[in-house]
Amino acid sequence: MKPHSRIIPRTQLPNLVKRLHRQKKRVVFTNGVFDILHRGHVDYLTQARSFGDVLIVGMNSDASVRRIKGPTRPIQRQRDRAIILSSLRPVDYVVIFGEPTPEKLITIIRPDVLVKGADWVLKDIVGAEFVQSYGGKVRRVRLRKGRSSTRLIELLEQ
Repeated sequence: MKPHSRIIPRTQLPNLVKRLHRQKKRVVFTNGVFDILHRGHVDYLTQARSFGDVLIVGMNSDASVRRIKGPTRPIQRQRDRAIILSSLRPVDYVVIFGEPTPEKLITIIRPDVLVKGADWVLKDIVGAEFVQSYGGKVRRVRLRKGRSSTRLIELLEQ
C-alpha cells in the first residue's frame, strides 16, 4: 500500500472503522504532532502497533500545532508530516485533525486500545474514560529518554 493512500480524510474514517470492526480487527489509536520524526517516535509507534492489528494515528494539523506549541511550530507542514508518518511500517492509517484534542476522532473510531506516552497520567489522557466505558484498554508506553522533537529543536538552536 502506498503511503499516500494510508492518509485518509476524516470523512472516510467511519466507513474504514466499520470495515475493520466487521473484520474483527483489533484497532489501536494514538495521536500526536510528529513534527520532526526521531527514534523515540519509531519506538513508540512500534510499541503501539504491537497492541493490535491496525494502528490509526491522529496527527495534529498545522493550525492546531501552532495553538499548542506556539508560532514557530510546526517545523514541517502537515502534508509532509503525514506522508513521512504514513511511510513507517507500524502505521496503517493517518488522519489529520484540527481540534485541540483527538476526542472526536476517538469517539468515531472507538478503538480497542488507546495509546499515549507514559508521561501522561491516566486521568489526563483524552478519551481514556470513553474507551474504558465500552471495555477498551488504555496503554501508556514508556518514552525513550532524551528523544523528543522539542529537544532536537533546542539542540539545533544552540
